Formats: sequence, C-alpha cells, structure tokens
Amino acid sequence: MEKEELQAIASQLKHPSGEKGIEMANMMNETNINMTRHSIQNLNILKENKILELGHGNAGHIEFLFEQGENLNYYGLEMSELMFQEARKINRNFVSQKQAFFSVYDGNMIPFENDFFDKIFTVNTIYFWQKPEELLSEIYRVLKPNGNFCLTFAEESFMKTLPFTQFEFELYSTEKALKLIEKTVFKIVYTESQTEKVKSKTGELVDRAFTTIVLEK
Repeated sequence: MEKEELQAIASQLKHPSGEKGIEMANMMNETNINMTRHSIQNLNILKENKILELGHGNAGHIEFLFEQGENLNYYGLEMSELMFQEARKINRNFVSQKQAFFSVYDGNMIPFENDFFDKIFTVNTIYFWQKPEELLSEIYRVLKPNGNFCLTFAEESFMKTLPFTQFEFELYSTEKALKLIEKTVFKIVYTESQTEKVKSKTGELVDRAFTTIVLEK
C-alpha cells in the first residue's frame, strides 16, 4: 500500500468519517468484539450500575452489555460524529427506553460530574489519547469510590506489525501502560494478557496479543 492509503486507514481508525468510516466501524466491531466482551466481563457489572465507555465505535456490543445485569444505564462518549450517529441508530431501542445515552466529546474532558459512574471501560483507544495522564485523571474523577476502570488494548508487539500504525498511533506494551498508570492514584486490581486469532485486513488469520488492566478508585 502507498503511504497515503496507510495514513487514510490510520485516520479512519482514529476518527471514522464518511462511507468508509461506516465500513471501518463494522469491521472494527467484528474484529474487536472478543476484546470488548472480555472488558465488559472484567467489570463485574452489578444491577443498576451506571457504565461509561470511551470510544464505542458503532456500539454493536451494547446488547451484550445489557445482558450482564438488571436496570443498567450505559453512557457512550465518542470523538467521531459519525460513530455517535451510527451508535444511536443501531441501539435506537435502548436509546428510546432511556437505557443508553450517547454524546460527542473532545477526547480530553469527560462531561460528567464527579463520582458519577460505577464502571468505566475502553477498548483499543489508548493509542489515540492526546493527553494520557490528564484523561486518566478525568476517568478517576468521574468514577465512584471503589469503582472499576477496565483498559484493554492490543500489545505493541502485535500492533507494530501493522503498517498503518506508524501514523497517528502511540503504541503500548503492558509495561508502558503500567508505567503510565503508576503516575496516577489508581489502584491496579489485576493485569491479564492473552492471544486470540483475528482476521487481518488481507483475510488471513493472525495471532493478536492483547492486554486488559483492571483498575480501582
């Protein structure tokens, strides 16, 4: 692929837009679903929990989240206007029943009051965080005391094999992510790494190593 094509893929992964963005969102939902479900299960959701997700994409996984407990409220924040619209469309039943709430944000400031959420999670967004320490502080701020934050990302060792990650991506190993977290007041509950088989952009199966870090306020 040409440099311009690779840059375009990186840009769409960071901030999907236009028809290509919808295609990219569908593909991301498919390839990330195992990581997303793993994150949701690691939150240990309880009934009546308020749950926040940063960077939900098309949010094709929300139905699975609502199966984890009774009377849940889900809040999704996206930098992409297109993903905000797609998520609302795909989850219109949950939106109309006032169970799911979607908003656009700037990727830095979380537009909620202190101690608002029981659980927060994000999957494959850390590469695009503009101010990682500040965003972690924001996540901490809006979490209730003893609330959990689940951070899931593909390992640097895998990500650097993808040619488009040289553009717009800040790659993370488990060690690098833990060093970042150590600069905050979060408590690390546990860290788990595993490998899964996923389809590459060219269609063959590849091994993707990913890590989930569960934190507590």
